Amino acid sequence: MRTAIATKFVAWEVPSLENLQGSKVYGLRTKLNNGEKLSREEKDWLTRNVNSNTYFKSAVPLQGWRFDFSDVLRTFIVCQYGHWTEYKATDKTGLRRYLYGRIDNIVELEK
Repeated sequence: MRTAIATKFVAWEVPSLENLQGSKVYGLRTKLNNGEKLSREEKDWLTRNVNSNTYFKSAVPLQGWRFDFSDVLRTFIVCQYGHWTEYKATDKTGLRRYLYGRIDNIVELEK
């Protein structure tokens, strides 16, 4: 299934999508659209950037464009220090590498 490379999410003028072809996020979305697998470093990068941006829960923003990765991200709830928090990640390994400190429990939510 092909997903759109990116969608514009701002009202003002932004650089064209062709100008972003050299970016890492554009390369990852293209790789997934071509049916290729992600490496461990790419999975970790994607997990980190999806969880550390303030705009979207399952996408990475870049210069007014929204690169959606909801087709490869899974939802986890994590118990750390007595509190449960929801995260999106490619897999548990990527999530563990993103989080700091002691993790009491990780549970994957079904779709």
